[in-house]
Amino acid sequence: MSQPMIILYDVPSNIPQPWAPNIWRVRLILNFKRLPYRTTWVEFPDVEETLHGIGAPPTSVRNDGRPVFSLPVIVDPIRSPQAPIVLSNANHIAEYLEVTYPGQHTFLSAILTSEQFAARQVFPEGSRALQALFVHYIQEIFVKPLLPIMIPLSHQRLPERSQSHFLSGTTPSYLSVPPEREQAWKAVQEQFDFLANILDKNSGTDGDGVVAMGHELTYADFAIVSVLIWIEKVAPHDGWVRIRQWNGGRWGKLWERCKDCMDVF
Repeated sequence: MSQPMIILYDVPSNIPQPWAPNIWRVRLILNFKRLPYRTTWVEFPDVEETLHGIGAPPTSVRNDGRPVFSLPVIVDPIRSPQAPIVLSNANHIAEYLEVTYPGQHTFLSAILTSEQFAARQVFPEGSRALQALFVHYIQEIFVKPLLPIMIPLSHQRLPERSQSHFLSGTTPSYLSVPPEREQAWKAVQEQFDFLANILDKNSGTDGDGVVAMGHELTYADFAIVSVLIWIEKVAPHDGWVRIRQWNGGRWGKLWERCKDCMDVF
């Protein structure tokens, strides 16, 4: 009998590795917790039908009341194969995985060997509210200057069918690369500089100067690293080459700390 596995839904790409940052946040947690999972690839035109078919909850609602379905989504049959848990929204999934698989003393450890399963915390005690605020900052403020650069480049990395899904005759303005590229990257660097100054407060006796919570990796770090992965996969020469050198190489060090969690199954 094969062991039950979590299914992570992701979008395919025309480059070898996936790049979507919100989905990477979940994948990093799955790898960090050493949870058994596999990826199911869904092209953008098929997302709504696929997610509706598996009973995934919508991530939002349009003004006219119609539901919006988006990735990431997981299906977890480990605890109940006959009635698997289906969840959407990266933050909801992160909290679910932490509550359900917080450490070694769980249902999963009873059916897997200690070598197969040794889950680790991503929300240390008392940190959930502050990490939620931090991740909100990353999602809503930190990445904003990146969007004019990264969205057009990300669109180019999609399979042709998914690219066509976002086009209707003329190319939307948000899919056009900004002409003032260096100026756009300067705005990005300002956000990285601000975040680096905040994280530097964890140096010395308060931490190793690399991770957000002092010494151990947490969900906050995965929120940052998912953005770094996005840049490295989609803009390796124009983006990642410069960013890994910013702020004394801090971002390259954080990447290395999370490298063991970057497998794709």
